[in-house]
Amino acid sequence: MSTTVAPSDAYPTRVSAEDPIAREHPTVWGSASDGPFDAEALAAHEERGFTILEDFLSPAEVDTFSAELGRLTSDTSLRGDERVVTEKASGEVRSIFEVQAFSEKIDALSRDPRLLDRARQLLGSEVYLHQTRVNYMPGFKGTGFYWHSDFETWHAEDGMPLPRAVSCSIALTRNYPFNGGLMVMPGSHRTFIPGVGQTPENNHKSSLKEQTVGVPSEAAITRMAADYGIDQFTGPAGSALWFDANIMHGSGNNITPFPRSNIFLVFNSVENTLTDPYAAPAPRPGYIANRDYTPLR
Repeated sequence: MSTTVAPSDAYPTRVSAEDPIAREHPTVWGSASDGPFDAEALAAHEERGFTILEDFLSPAEVDTFSAELGRLTSDTSLRGDERVVTEKASGEVRSIFEVQAFSEKIDALSRDPRLLDRARQLLGSEVYLHQTRVNYMPGFKGTGFYWHSDFETWHAEDGMPLPRAVSCSIALTRNYPFNGGLMVMPGSHRTFIPGVGQTPENNHKSSLKEQTVGVPSEAAITRMAADYGIDQFTGPAGSALWFDANIMHGSGNNITPFPRSNIFLVFNSVENTLTDPYAAPAPRPGYIANRDYTPLR
C-alpha cells in the first residue's frame, strides 16, 4: 500500500533537545462493552500502560509454539534472510521478523479471538499487524534491549502518527527476575521522550542488533524511574504481557543458564495507518513496518 504524506506532528522527535511531551491521546480507546477486558481492567491498563495475563496459552499450546521456535531457529536456510537478526557478538539468532510468513501456527495465533478481541477493545477499532517477531534470549549469551519507547521509533522511522498501537508479548519460557525479563515503567506511557539527533540512512540494519539512535538519555531514564518506578514481566510460560506503544521498557542481559523466548505481536489501529516517516530519510522495510492495512479476521 502506498505511503501518504505525514500530517502535522504531535510528537516531534530526533530533535536537538530532549524536552518531554505530555501525551494527548488515550491509551484505551474502547469500552468494557467492546471486549473481554472489564471496566476495572481497562482502567488499570489506562493508568499503568500494561496488563499481564497469566495462563494466556495452555501448556499444550506452549509446547506447540516452542517447537515452532525451535524449528525456525534450527532452519539454516533462513540464516541469509534479512528478516532474521543475529546477536552482534555470538551470531546466534536474536529475532525473526514477519514470523507469520514462516509459521502457519503463529499466523493463526495472530487471528485468535483471545488476541484480536483484546486488541480491538484497547484500540477501539479494527486492527492489523504492524510488526511481528519471535525473540530468543539464550542462556549465558542473550543480550538485552536498552530502555526505549517503541512508539518513538515507529513514529520517527515508520510514520506511525499516534501511539494508538498495542503490543502483546507471549512468553514461551518462564520469565524469572534474573534471566533478562522485560522491565517496564508503569505510567511512563503518558510522557513522550523525544530522541535527540538525526536518523542515519538504513538505521534499522544496526538498530535491530543494538539501538543507539532514538533512545533516552541516562538523565531522562533516571528522572522517569524516580517518577514511575520499575516493574518486571515475570511468570510462567504461557503468560502474556499487553503493553502500550509508548511505555518505557527494556531488558538486561541473560547470564543465567535459563533461556528466554517469546512471540511478539504488534497490533495497530486501522485508523492509525502509516504515513511518510516523521524523522528518517526513508521508510523501514515492510517486514519491520507492515504497510498492508487489511483488518485481521
